[in-house]
Formats: sequence, C-alpha cells, structure tokens
Amino acid sequence: MRRNRTIILLSVGHGCVDVYQGAVAALVPFFIAERAYTYAAASGVVLAASLLSSVAQPLFGALTDRWAVPWLLPLSTILGGLGIACSGITGSYPLTLAFVAVSGIGVAAYHPESARAARIASGGSHAGMGWFSLGGNLGFTAAPVLVAAVVASGGLRLTPLLMVPALAGSVLCLPVLRALRPTAAGSDTPRWIGTDDTASFGRLSMAVVCRSIAFAGLSTFLALYAPQRTGGGTLAGTAALVVLYLGGAVGTVLGGNLASRWDRVTVVRWSYLVSIAAVAGVVLVPGPVFYLFVALTSAGLYIPFSLQITLGQDYLPNRVGTASGITLGLTVSVGGLVSPLIGGVADAASLQVALAPLILMPALSWMLFRTLPEPAVPRR
Repeated sequence: MRRNRTIILLSVGHGCVDVYQGAVAALVPFFIAERAYTYAAASGVVLAASLLSSVAQPLFGALTDRWAVPWLLPLSTILGGLGIACSGITGSYPLTLAFVAVSGIGVAAYHPESARAARIASGGSHAGMGWFSLGGNLGFTAAPVLVAAVVASGGLRLTPLLMVPALAGSVLCLPVLRALRPTAAGSDTPRWIGTDDTASFGRLSMAVVCRSIAFAGLSTFLALYAPQRTGGGTLAGTAALVVLYLGGAVGTVLGGNLASRWDRVTVVRWSYLVSIAAVAGVVLVPGPVFYLFVALTSAGLYIPFSLQITLGQDYLPNRVGTASGITLGLTVSVGGLVSPLIGGVADAASLQVALAPLILMPALSWMLFRTLPEPAVPRR
C-alpha cells in the first residue's frame, strides 16, 4: 500500500510538472495572435524551453547517480511553473525566452530524480513506471485546456494563474520525500547489479531523439495546422492538442500492458511501424479523419515512452540517473531544438511542407530498434 501510494503521488506530481512542457506548445498560438510572432519566432519559444533543458538533464542525471537529491522534486516543480507564469506578463521577446528557459531548467531538474524515485518505489516494474509516465501524459493533456481556459479569457497577462499546478505539485512531493527518506539518507539506497551496454543505449537514445523530433514538431504546430486541415478555428487547434496528449496517456498504459505479454523491444518496433502511417495521415489527409490520425500518432509514439525509460535503465543499470536523464529528458528535449527549423520552412513555404519530413522520424526509430536486443533485467 505504501509503495502504491508513493507511485500515485509521483505520478500526480509528474503531471503537475509536465503541464509546463505542454503549456509551451499551447501558448504558441496566443503568442502569434497577441504579439504577431512569426512561425519562426514562435518556435524560438519552444527552442528556449528545450535548449537549456537538453544540456541540464544529463547533468542532473549524473548528480542523482552520485547522491540522492529528493529535495529537487518540490524545488524544480516550483521553478517549472514560475517560468511559464512569468512568460506572458512581459512584452519583451528576450525576456519571454528567458522565462521559458527557466521553466525548462525546472523540468530538467525534476525528471532524473523523479524517475530514480519511481524505480525505487516500483521495484523496477514496467507497470509502476507506466503509471509514473501516465501522470506526465495527463499533465500534457491538461495543458492546452488549462492554457485556453486562462489565456483565452483575459490574454497573456493572466499567465501567473498557471502557477497553481506547480504549487499543488510541490505540496504533493512532501509525503514522497518522507517515504523515500530511509533510502535517500544512507546505505539502504537500492542498487541494481548488471553490466552496462553503452552501444545499445546509444542506439536507443538515437531512436528516442527521432521520436522526440516527430512529437515536438507536431505538438508545436498542430494547433495552427488543425484549422487548415479541418476548416475549424482556434477551438479545432486546441481539440487537436488535447487528442494528441490524451492519446499519449492511453498509449502509455497500453505500452505497459503489452510489455507484460511480449518483450519491450518487439512492442516498440510495432508501435513505430504504426506511427509511420499515422504521421503521414496527419500531414496529408484533410477533413475530420485528421483527428483519428492524430490519436493514432499519439498512441503510436507514446506506447514506447515508458518502455524506453526502463530499457535505458536496464542497458545502464549502474547509471540509472544518467539513463533516466537522457531517455526521459535530453532526447525528449532535443525535439524542441528542431522546431525553429520547421518554423522557418513553414514561413518560407507552408506548414504541410514543413511537417512532411516528420513522417521519416518514426521510420528511423523503427530501423534503430531492429538492431536492439531485449536486455536482461538487472538484479536488485
């Protein structure tokens, strides 16, 4: 019961943090409408959230490999919310980038330590990590709804109200800190015994990067692309983001269940095959069926999500924090680095032309996974 309670609290806290990752993409249409940003300038906001986060996550991962730092959980949650809360109250583009970057650092600090804590609390089970990842997916799902409810009614000046999930998440971290205190303080910290497979981990990381580029590119511009494909307005874009993130929640739970019947590598391979056709449908097929392809894309890209985290930890059993920082953080954030390139192509040509290369990304992930073995589960 205590273990389940800790996983639930970590899952909800994960959702409170990932609201701010989803909020960056959800704020893009409002920056364009209220501040007349170009596609390239708006995607620069996504880049600001990703750039420092990409650099910081492996550093925080290495830190958690050396020391248990559970106090990072509430601190990073507050930092993630504070940056987004301040991003809308300044008309200065550089300050907006700076505030979003602060939020990215908070998110970067949260993920490696929280993934380490989730592995300890779940005993390394796929189901436990799946529930932990589900919380983050639900945070992503809530982000466009929360942003629309706050910003659509009063403009970007109301973004300080978006601080509420961070305050709630930091409070939820406190009982987690108490539950982890015996293992965080001394020699009882669980360790996993095994041999590091850095070659396989490197190929896994490249596959996650390709997945990240596809997901980040779609999430950044989907709210702008959906009205063009469906003939709807701003609401059509918000609905598309909700479907994208909600499908991710379903995909995460489904991934954990499928991995209990087949090995993780096989499940991920089939998921990326489905994603190739689904992303092609999002980019090329107009009309209401567009939303079906968004849902399939989301499920296809998110079934591998929690499985890739546990695969990374099993490939590097002696460096769990570093593995978590890379698979859950760095490789996910790297996708945001490509957003300005997509925005530049969209300004020069069209959004459809800019998004078309994303079809190749799950294909590359599938090819990389064909070379990966299913790792032996390390002994605790």
